[in-house]
Amino acid sequence: MKFYLPKLVFFLSFFILTSCKKSENIETVKSETAKNSIEFASGLSIVKQEGYSVVTISNPWPNANKDFKYVLKEKDAKVPDSLQTYTTIKVPLESVVVTSTTNIPFLEMLEVEDKLVGFPHTDYISSEKTRALIDKGSVKNVGQNEKLNIEQLIELSPDLIVTFGVDNNNPMLDNLKKSGLNVLIQGDWMEQSPLGKAEWIKLYGTLFGKEDKAKELFDKIVESYNQAIKLVADKPATTKVLYGSMYEDVWYVAKGNSWVAQFMKDAKADYLWSNLKGTGSEGLSFEKVLDKAKGANVWVVSGSFKTLEELQKANPHYGEFDAFKNKTVYSLESKFGATGGTIFYELSPSRPDLVLKDYIKIFHPDLLTGYEFTFASKLN
Repeated sequence: MKFYLPKLVFFLSFFILTSCKKSENIETVKSETAKNSIEFASGLSIVKQEGYSVVTISNPWPNANKDFKYVLKEKDAKVPDSLQTYTTIKVPLESVVVTSTTNIPFLEMLEVEDKLVGFPHTDYISSEKTRALIDKGSVKNVGQNEKLNIEQLIELSPDLIVTFGVDNNNPMLDNLKKSGLNVLIQGDWMEQSPLGKAEWIKLYGTLFGKEDKAKELFDKIVESYNQAIKLVADKPATTKVLYGSMYEDVWYVAKGNSWVAQFMKDAKADYLWSNLKGTGSEGLSFEKVLDKAKGANVWVVSGSFKTLEELQKANPHYGEFDAFKNKTVYSLESKFGATGGTIFYELSPSRPDLVLKDYIKIFHPDLLTGYEFTFASKLN
């Protein structure tokens, strides 16, 4: 249509050209009017169109200076010219490499774990189902997150590598793209809403052509979470809670808008740093923590401690807390898979309803009778 043509052909070409433009305009309108299917996750947007979906990942790491947009294209679908500049990924995927254990439950819930061909440091994976695939050689160890084995990844040639970054300087991500590998950056770990983290299953539903299944699974999690909230709706938040432990010389307390603090609030507990604004954590001295939390009723410790003796060996001053003296110390991080992976780190983001029920059982032991902890253990 860009060549000089006889008059008749010119008019025909002009008609085709304007028709294409009209079609593209319709697609643009569709993009503007179609709704984002995400309700809780702040860093994920999925807009479904005819034959393709537009996925936007925002705030994938702290102070990220740009968003990442991807077009997930089904076979023979037509994508508007306006979206051609973005990374196009053909779906449904037939093979994938993921780099975080938090992705494993999503694959298993959607029954596509057999599409996983690689993972960095496979010992971190706890799930028995995926461990069986690792043991028979279906899932290859592809190095470390910060230093993936690019030669091996090229040999595996997965349809997609789903990975993450921790800051704006990501040479590994650049190297993957330069090697011709398809890469999608995700930011589920940045979500502070419990249900927001779990909603990232919808991304995997879109990647594997299982959007309806992903929605169905997520809706059940939301229902389960809300039912747990109703259990404590009339309960006063009287249990004063200390969270965390020392790391070297610093005690990192979860801030009031963090993932941890939201669980405490929903479980009707009095988290002692709930008024500390912000997400993430803040480093404090042991003395400041002791001064505020010496009389806490319950201590939810961070780390893999299994006994009070282990805890006191780590720091003799831990014995000064009333929760230690009263033996009301719990850990959610002391259960492991066969090769040492922490079950809580892997499963908790995708099943916030189970995390909440564990907290409710800790703070309101008269409720959830017969319920067995999924993650939590009381230190003996």
